[in-house]
Amino acid sequence: MNNNIKELRELKGYSQEDLAKKLGVSRQTIISIEKNRFNPSLPLAMQISKLFDTYVENIFVLDEKN
Repeated sequence: MNNNIKELRELKGYSQEDLAKKLGVSRQTIISIEKNRFNPSLPLAMQISKLFDTYVENIFVLDEKN
């Protein structure tokens, strides 16, 4: 699954640490999500979409190859 968290985070002017604090996760979690090494749980994905005021589908996109 691909995502555009980094782009959205930068548009809001958040550092990785800022975003991690707002979501109650570690900075390492944010790094892993941004690098597509970790897919967040549904509740976390929903928190992220609420924070960025958009739909989950606008942030996370299924990789059509898999």
